[in-house]
Amino acid sequence: MRKLITGMKLSLDGKIEGSEGYADWVEAWSEDYGLTQQIDACVLGGGMYPGYERYWTGIQNEPDTPAWITGSAPTPAEVAWARFAARTPHYVLSNTLNSALWPTTSFVRALEDVAALKQQPGKDIYLMGGARITASLIDAGLVDELRLIVYPLIAGEGKALFTTTKRGGLELQKVEQLQGGRLSLIYGIG
Repeated sequence: MRKLITGMKLSLDGKIEGSEGYADWVEAWSEDYGLTQQIDACVLGGGMYPGYERYWTGIQNEPDTPAWITGSAPTPAEVAWARFAARTPHYVLSNTLNSALWPTTSFVRALEDVAALKQQPGKDIYLMGGARITASLIDAGLVDELRLIVYPLIAGEGKALFTTTKRGGLELQKVEQLQGGRLSLIYGIG
């Protein structure tokens, strides 16, 4: 069975967004979890998908132009992810969205549909977020691994990753210190 692996960038106090509605402390939105060779599909929620599609389409079409969220030119890793994303199937868990610009995007309507994706042949699946879908899929027992990049700051006000998640144990699999005081943490969920 394929694993469903989630990756999140968050502050030390567990925030994935600051009070402005985004994580302004994150320098790049590339896939920094070491997943690209391991996955062949992505899952994300309907709340996140429109902005995600817009952001990565902009980088795909104009890789030298500052991105609309960050105001900075994309990093080489972001350009690489944009190319990977363009050819990789994306499954959006939503009861309201029905259309997407990317031909590789499909819509799933229920947690059972995500469970069925895990049963299909293929590589692992990257659960990209947002917070609500991540919490609901963890609570449903569908997430196998949690990869976090923790930034050395206290965000204070903002959206926490685990505010709606049920209490559960994690098994630490790997810790790595990154540049700038960041930490990469990999946990098994069981």
